[in-house]
Amino acid sequence: MTLQELLNFPRALPPMPRSVSDLLTEMGRPDPSPKRVAELIGRDPALTTRVLRLSNSACFRLSRQIGNADEALALLGLTQVRSLVMAAALGASFTNVPGVNLPQFWRYSLRVADISRSLAGVLRQNQGNAFTAGLIHAIGDLVMHMAMPDAVASLDLRLPSLDLQRASAEKTVFGYSYADVGARLIEKWQFPPDLVSALANQVAPFEGQACDTLGAVLHLASWRARAEQLQLDSNGLAATFPDWVGLTLGLDIDSVLSKDPSEWSSGQALAAFTE
Repeated sequence: MTLQELLNFPRALPPMPRSVSDLLTEMGRPDPSPKRVAELIGRDPALTTRVLRLSNSACFRLSRQIGNADEALALLGLTQVRSLVMAAALGASFTNVPGVNLPQFWRYSLRVADISRSLAGVLRQNQGNAFTAGLIHAIGDLVMHMAMPDAVASLDLRLPSLDLQRASAEKTVFGYSYADVGARLIEKWQFPPDLVSALANQVAPFEGQACDTLGAVLHLASWRARAEQLQLDSNGLAATFPDWVGLTLGLDIDSVLSKDPSEWSSGQALAAFTE
């Protein structure tokens, strides 16, 4: 199946919910109304619950709990809440994916999001964007499992989805990877262009014409989270560290590992995607 065929495959790409479409319309106005945005979010109780779970998770390290959409907007801002709404709605669109352990997938994705946020802080990049990009960076994997379960299951038997060489293997077998699919999906969902670019370039952020700092942050964060999944020891970490990406950002392996955030409970944030 070509990439275009996959993107045209019925039910492979989830449709955008009306609540998100209305939110984008309001956010696209020259002077969007926070009150109106809060009202639109509140129209979908399930979506509101997911956004609040994400907002109140340890990812954002807020000093107090957020109780409603108005408070989320006041503490996180319109742009960050917009991204969280879209990420939560997109993630919730995948409720049963053949061959994918969804709790494990979202636990891993949240870990990438947290590490991305930490690295973005070191590099003085937008931490909210980095968190959202990390959260949805592997969404293309779910689409591929939905659209061509047998072909992807065959690859899964040889190389697990979270293997460090997974993107390369997908390119060899299919001609594209989860990164390409994810970028096209979030472009369709009207995510900001810098997030679309980051997902598209995350596998090779500084190759060819690409020069994508946020994509490089995703590259390092996903390496770190996948290395944890594989339980690599110090030798394994040293052997697999993406030196070129780290060097370009001015980060060696010790600086990346030292900035790795302390462990936190992902339970509340995980519930936004699994309940």
